[in-house]
Amino acid sequence: MSEITFTEGKIDVKINDADYQQPLVGNKLAFLLLKKGIIDNNTINKAIFLKQKYSQEGKKRKNLAQILVQDLNYDHDLIFTEVATFYAFRKVDIDVDKLSENFLEGLKYLLNSYDQEIKMMLLQAKILPLMIDIDNKNKLILGAIDPTDKEIPRIVQRINADRYEITYLPSFCYEKLIEILIPPENEYLKNLEKIEDEYQIPIESNEGSIDEGLLQIEINKSALINLFEGALIEGVRRGASDIHFLPESSTDTLINFRVDGKLLLWHRQQNTIPEAIIAVVKDRARGLDRFERESGQDGFVQREIDGHIIRFRVSIIPIAGSEIRNKFESIVIRILDDRKVIKDLGALGFSGYALSSFKKAITNPQGLVILTGPTGCGKSTTLQAALHQVINPSVNVITVEDPIEYIIKGARQVKLGHKLNFEHALRYILRHDPDIVLVGEMRDKETADIAIKLANTGHLTFSTLHTNDAPSAISRLFKMGIEPFLLANAINIIVAQRLIRKLCECKRRSDKYDEKILKRLGLQPTEWIDIDLYEPVGCEKCLGSGFKGRMAVHETIYITKEIAQIILDAGDKIDEGSVRKAAKKDGSLTLREAGLERVKHGVTSIEEVLTSTMDD
Repeated sequence: MSEITFTEGKIDVKINDADYQQPLVGNKLAFLLLKKGIIDNNTINKAIFLKQKYSQEGKKRKNLAQILVQDLNYDHDLIFTEVATFYAFRKVDIDVDKLSENFLEGLKYLLNSYDQEIKMMLLQAKILPLMIDIDNKNKLILGAIDPTDKEIPRIVQRINADRYEITYLPSFCYEKLIEILIPPENEYLKNLEKIEDEYQIPIESNEGSIDEGLLQIEINKSALINLFEGALIEGVRRGASDIHFLPESSTDTLINFRVDGKLLLWHRQQNTIPEAIIAVVKDRARGLDRFERESGQDGFVQREIDGHIIRFRVSIIPIAGSEIRNKFESIVIRILDDRKVIKDLGALGFSGYALSSFKKAITNPQGLVILTGPTGCGKSTTLQAALHQVINPSVNVITVEDPIEYIIKGARQVKLGHKLNFEHALRYILRHDPDIVLVGEMRDKETADIAIKLANTGHLTFSTLHTNDAPSAISRLFKMGIEPFLLANAINIIVAQRLIRKLCECKRRSDKYDEKILKRLGLQPTEWIDIDLYEPVGCEKCLGSGFKGRMAVHETIYITKEIAQIILDAGDKIDEGSVRKAAKKDGSLTLREAGLERVKHGVTSIEEVLTSTMDD
């Protein structure tokens, strides 16, 4: 059977001479299926009976394959793979999960180029226009889950394709593509649009407290449940990391999505009291008290969205309102989508010296691996990927996190609470025979002491710190009171990390160099003349920002004998300059240098590196 393989928007065709045999008729297909053991004589008799019955009743005629699948419940792809071979239809072999965004956008453009009537005809027949073969007189390649469907010629006639080819597209590939190309409607938002919220009711009693009865009326009338559920769905579909509910006035609430590190306004809910929206969120989440408005709260939500279980972490804090009587609260909902967990270090942005030294550090049987950087720089994501590299059935992996964001298969994850703090949890796990330990954060001397102790007693230990760069992480631990000899012997590697936005495919080459920016970066303009620089443009795909997605850049300090000696020789403070100098000799880049490497490869803009990294 000939095959079609898609790679990065190109079509590769493999053709065998046997594929050009004349279509066989009569019972030869049945004989083939019988010979291969796919069907038996009893099934053939049933199929013949049904075919005759349909003919007698004047119903739409069905061929053998259609009867086997639609009436006798045989697996569609099992039968039609044989049909495609038999009738010499080329099979489209697509790994949908590995298709490039560019190719998917091409598919979407081709499908949407037809008017609504033709588009519906294609979808009802489960046919997709896959590509136009420019090298073959603009021949249209169509993929059908049933290439024998007699309706196909009529549909193609409506398309006005002078040259076309019908190929066999397995049903599971078709369903996956449809899920991407035509995402399901957000029914909650659809229902919300039917309702006009034109009421403003007083919710304050004479004493200035909230009237709970009137508040419930507002909730019921304004269909805010639809708004909340719709926001969760849209946040997931748009690839947001967080959803923000922010009261702006006594009648307005802003709902923002954080996409690629930037907050974008998604919806402004007007003519609705913020307290009602907040109450809905609390009621729909677990672990939250609707009537508590004076302190912070943490809760969680779990929903099935587009066939996947998605978890949400809800954080609520009281904030000042526009008037004294307002009891406003800010809500931030973190989207925890396990599909976004990255296991490949290269996909995180590791490359060159950073990649090789990090792999070396995490494959040591013991020692401390430290990730450092500000909040939101992706430290937890990197640690997750590192753990996936070292987890196997022969080791006992324990994590201590607050909170637990992603479930790690093969690890025992300890959840902290008011009865179990970091220090107590770490003391307990020492008695739990661990091989590998993840300490969410070394917050103080007590947790740092235990992490160092774990690393020095035969355990591979992962943890994080909040510092600006890699050398200052050593200074921070030293200032906490950790002895230099313990630091020198315990630490394997320190990795400082930042996230930079990647340019969208709509990027364009910059015709001019901003010498002021280059000089601010410490660069000589003459050295960059032959390097193509790109700048953001903005399109529908990137919501006009010019950027789509983020990647990490790293400053890596692997603790060599030379660096260990610098730490041991520390007097009153760690010589950070000497540490960085020694690391650079080994191949380490600063965060800004790592960012500029991405600029050279056309991944990001030079302005993005300038704003995302500090001076070296």
